[in-house]
Amino acid sequence: MTISFKLNSQDNLARAGVINTAHGEIKTPVFMPVGTYAAVKGIRPEELKNIGSEIILANTYHLLERPGEDIIKNSGGLRNFMKWEGPILTDSGGFQVMSLSKVSKVDTSGVTFKSTLDGRNIRLTPEKSISIQKNLDSTITMVFDECTSYPVEHSIAEKSMKLSMDWAEKSKKTFIDREGYGLFGIVQGSVYPDLRKESLKRLIDLDFDGIALGGLAVGEGHDVMLDVINDIQELLPDSKPRYLMGIGYPKDIIEAVRLGIDMFDCVLPTRSGRTGKVFTKIGQLNIRNSKFKTDLNPLDNFCNCLVCERNISRSYIHHLSNIGDMLSSIYITLHNLYHYIELMRELRESIINKNFAEVAENRLKDYEKGDIDLEN
Repeated sequence: MTISFKLNSQDNLARAGVINTAHGEIKTPVFMPVGTYAAVKGIRPEELKNIGSEIILANTYHLLERPGEDIIKNSGGLRNFMKWEGPILTDSGGFQVMSLSKVSKVDTSGVTFKSTLDGRNIRLTPEKSISIQKNLDSTITMVFDECTSYPVEHSIAEKSMKLSMDWAEKSKKTFIDREGYGLFGIVQGSVYPDLRKESLKRLIDLDFDGIALGGLAVGEGHDVMLDVINDIQELLPDSKPRYLMGIGYPKDIIEAVRLGIDMFDCVLPTRSGRTGKVFTKIGQLNIRNSKFKTDLNPLDNFCNCLVCERNISRSYIHHLSNIGDMLSSIYITLHNLYHYIELMRELRESIINKNFAEVAENRLKDYEKGDIDLEN
């Protein structure tokens, strides 16, 4: 028995469910904080737990590069290595095929990377990626795929998609079923409906534990992303969790939940925290803007995170940012992650209460009307 998914409620296409795993349950829709190198930057595992995080994401390629799979395996896996008790999903390294394309070479059996750290060759194949993720003791393993860039010609996208589907089959054959662990397939095909549908059909035939939509958040824009989801939405299996990889902004998440997506991840709330960008219920603000120098309000007057409840003021965090103190990044990151976790909780409750449309529209209006100021 692998992981299981139970759909508890549905409001039109929006879904609320529970994924049961060997390391705890995950209530969906869910946002997964990104801990690429087995660390959500600046945030301790107990703080993640306290704000309601149920699952985090780490990256196979980067962990292979450092500290290395053997160190993590000998530590008892990622959870023991980083002292996180909950489920962990690991990306397979497929995104790095695109993001590190200048230092990688693709062939029919895998990808050879030249490390940007020390120049050594790093070889990833479907079989190798699955083996590494097992050594990491990933709760949810992702198949190895090739993430295509955007824009891309249909013929190139087709060749890439078929290669990814061949790798998906190899990944499935290599993966060892264990109780409470799962393997997700990844739909590819760029923005082309025929390729996306063909890819999804092959994944359904292989019977993965979940279906991810890859090859998005690569520059195609919000409306195109929604079109890609719409094109295959009715073909997605009801009984499997659906994961939209690398998405992002609250607006993107709300609209994707509206279309039946269950799982999300993105570096945005943590990366923004390190650059002074704050997510609030009425838009974004840049704490480095001089107008916050004397502002004694919390980051968000409508937020109950520890930073806002203690009224750690915009003025103080502006000061910390100006002097380059890491505490500014920590405070904003903790607030931003809480904002995302609370957004998912609110959306989940609205699905259960059958008022998702109203809640979603109100949240979208609030994001658009507020004190949005990202100028330096």
